[in-house]
Amino acid sequence: MFATEPGYLGVDVYDVAAQRMVSVHVRYDERRGDARVTRGPFRYVWPAELDLMARLAGLELEHRWADWAGAPFTHESTTHVSVYRKI
Repeated sequence: MFATEPGYLGVDVYDVAAQRMVSVHVRYDERRGDARVTRGPFRYVWPAELDLMARLAGLELEHRWADWAGAPFTHESTTHVSVYRKI
């Protein structure tokens, strides 16, 4: 579960072997007694895989950070922002 608040529940379901994730969002209204469920499927890539795809496309890694604020990317990072430039 990545978020919970009145009228909303967000859950991510991972398939690590397939590198896939489905983000499920449930919005509900107790007064009306209804709920709406939406799903967003994603495929995620590891940084090394992304670097290979970039290299095959004629790009090279210029910067990599752990987040949009520019925190250092380390082996403990759970996210990354990668910037590539054309070779």
